[in-house]
Amino acid sequence: MRTKPLQACGMALTLLLSLPVGLGADEPANPDSKTPRRLLLLGQGSDGHPPQTHEYVAGLELLTKLLDRVEGLETRVVDAGEPWRDGPDRIDAADGVVLFLAEGARWIHQDPARLAALKRLAARGGAITGLHWGIGTREAQFIDEYVALVGGCHGGPDRKYAVVEVLTEIVAPEHPIMTGCRPITIQDEFYYRLKFTKLPMAVTPLLRVPIEGESHTVAWAWDRPDKGRSFGFSGLHFHKNWQHEDYRRAVAQGIVWTLKLPIPEQGLNVEIE
Repeated sequence: MRTKPLQACGMALTLLLSLPVGLGADEPANPDSKTPRRLLLLGQGSDGHPPQTHEYVAGLELLTKLLDRVEGLETRVVDAGEPWRDGPDRIDAADGVVLFLAEGARWIHQDPARLAALKRLAARGGAITGLHWGIGTREAQFIDEYVALVGGCHGGPDRKYAVVEVLTEIVAPEHPIMTGCRPITIQDEFYYRLKFTKLPMAVTPLLRVPIEGESHTVAWAWDRPDKGRSFGFSGLHFHKNWQHEDYRRAVAQGIVWTLKLPIPEQGLNVEIE
């Protein structure tokens, strides 16, 4: 079930999507549960970047059109710009969140009740995804608690980012998130040399890209110690990159995986017209 979407900011892609498809086997949802997973996709308006970059709401609206094909999933795009007074209650009622907004690691600290609600979500095994600047912070003081929720962070005065044209490397082709995904050549602004959790249950690198002569992890999956799942991706600076099927598939499947819903053997249907 969909709620009325927000108006997409900037110039969004024009999409005509095909009909939903069923799901195959990975980790089936509880067959006795008829309650769909409730997913909040949290975005906001312009953060001062040029048009066609950091198009948070437009990107999330596109994602919902892909995710609404998934059985057992209910999506809602929410404007989480400040002040987001009802945010903690919304998080408490959700099974998962996607953070695609400005300085996500700082944003979670803007309201102590918000941070507490996200910690409760994690403690009950909830799904958490961070995308692009949604995994970031300029100030190092916000890194640790974000890493404890998402597994990785682009943060502090030593954070690194670069606009590059690269061939992506799939590090874990056997991981469900990478089902049906192929390496692609793409221009994007990637955050790299990220800060990752040092817990024994470490993150699983999914995608790497070459920058400055080294291979850097830019997408990861994390089976958290609290039995929940997190997914992060540092790309998606340019809105046009949603045009790439393998980008759409990796992001959509990353979110579905965090919700412990199955992914088809051939991968999700992410075609657009």
